Amino acid sequence: MAGGHTGAKGVVHVERRRFLGLAATGLTGAVGLTATACGSGSDSGDGVTLKMVAADYGDPGGDNSTQTYWDEVSRAFTKKHPNITVDVSVYSWNDVDKKVADMVKRGEAPDIAQIGAYANYADQDKLYPASDLLSIPVQADFLPSLAEAGEVIRVQYGMPFASSTRLLFYNKTLFSEAGLDPEAPPESWKELKRAAAALKDAGVKIPYGLPLGPEEAPAETMMWMLSAGGGYTDTVGTYTIDSAENVRAFTWLRDELVGEGLTNPGPGSTDRQDLFDAFCRGEVGMLNGHPTLMQQADRHDVKYGTAVLPGDGGPAKATMGVADWMMGFKQNGHREQIGAFLDFAYSEKNHYAFADRYDMLPVTTAARERMRRDKGHKELWSFLDELATAEFYPAGKVSWAHVSAEIKKSIGKAVEKGGSPASVLGGLQRKAEAEETAAQ
Repeated sequence: MAGGHTGAKGVVHVERRRFLGLAATGLTGAVGLTATACGSGSDSGDGVTLKMVAADYGDPGGDNSTQTYWDEVSRAFTKKHPNITVDVSVYSWNDVDKKVADMVKRGEAPDIAQIGAYANYADQDKLYPASDLLSIPVQADFLPSLAEAGEVIRVQYGMPFASSTRLLFYNKTLFSEAGLDPEAPPESWKELKRAAAALKDAGVKIPYGLPLGPEEAPAETMMWMLSAGGGYTDTVGTYTIDSAENVRAFTWLRDELVGEGLTNPGPGSTDRQDLFDAFCRGEVGMLNGHPTLMQQADRHDVKYGTAVLPGDGGPAKATMGVADWMMGFKQNGHREQIGAFLDFAYSEKNHYAFADRYDMLPVTTAARERMRRDKGHKELWSFLDELATAEFYPAGKVSWAHVSAEIKKSIGKAVEKGGSPASVLGGLQRKAEAEETAAQ
């Protein structure tokens, strides 16, 4: 998944990018073709089956699984391109990155992957540049800062597919039952602990949901780092995982929330979706969430509110944003067919259908403007606004995929009873530095 945001205002640096710019104008009309990009006329000759692996944004096994979305898109595409079939396999965020990594390692890379990181594959020369796949109008329609975040050495390989920001979600009904003002969510760590303690006293099963399991660990970790004024990298893109700010955040979590029994048991083995499901059952008082949780909570008639993430001493100065990435692998030589399908998938109609269905934020100017006009998505407008100051994972670092995997394995140990945040974060820092050196 995929993908962090900036500290003090005005900071600009390589890996943690400010969001949004204005997309190039005049190029987002009728889809055209370039000499290198394919398009609607490229599917001549024998039939080709493209293998695609994608992440699931819906409820696992539910009617809104992303498998359903991609099946609809691939069927519609094949009607227009009878010689190209697209076989899409959708996996949970727990498994999808590893699934693709294993396929590549076996020499069986998919043609298309929609996952959380691209830079390591680009560094190994396994990906097509976006300009070799997409028509000019489609590539130009990406929001500029996201397109830039998809670059390795100024060449775009990662094509943004979905984005989101994070806010604090809280159950207004549980707040009222605990004697808390349902219109006054906590703004600081101190207020967060006070609210969690009141919820616990009122019998709430999970006062604060802390998902540090493999599904959400890098994101939840980054949100807590940002809330302390820290982050994964500094202003020039150097890893700062074991900074004093980050150690302070996890020491506070260990002592003031987890140690006081104010979170779910075993945060290091708890996944995001499990807590989302519990929130919708009325068992969680507060947790950090993205726009998709609104849809799930609405289906279960949960009365909830959202707020800026609480920080150390006041509201967090930075919001976390996540971008997930589409990429085309070279191995099977299906450049033209991959490009034709991606042009189709990124059309305003199809890309907006995805954002609309899963309450995600669009990555193209056309779809973003359409969402701004859609009053049915008024609740998402505040998430769109948060993108202006959002910080993202250092996805352009070749080392990030390995660092992210290590965070998933070990960050939960930092908040265990007797755990040492300084030691855990220090170990992650050393791992990140070693991966950076190896990538150079």
